Amino acid sequence: MTADGYLVIPNIAIPQGTTSITVDSSGQVQAQVAGQTNPQTVGQLTLAVFANEAGLSALGQNLLQETQASGAATTANPGVNDTGVIQQGFLETSNVNVVNEITNLITAQRAYEMNSKVIEASDQMQQTLTNMR
Repeated sequence: MTADGYLVIPNIAIPQGTTSITVDSSGQVQAQVAGQTNPQTVGQLTLAVFANEAGLSALGQNLLQETQASGAATTANPGVNDTGVIQQGFLETSNVNVVNEITNLITAQRAYEMNSKVIEASDQMQQTLTNMR
């Protein structure tokens, strides 16, 4: 089950007395059960890939829904057929560099201001020429 209460598919049962759970990059879920020396494999996570990821419908809270535009889901084990891998304990962050984007915004704003002043000067010059006639 996810932190929001959604069931994980395929269903993975965690044995009683489990002290820790690990998920490797290939999606294999292992549970360390109290009193056992070796971890026990309890399941395999799969990933879904869509032909058109942009066609997925955003439901909010990082949830997406399949649509006709996205195509049907193709499921595979992580690391197989370009599905990517799983990294336990990592939080995916934004791929936007905030400092660069703010710098670009300031640069664009200054260019807009300069262009606006050039247009104002051009209007004043045309008005002066019209008044001279």
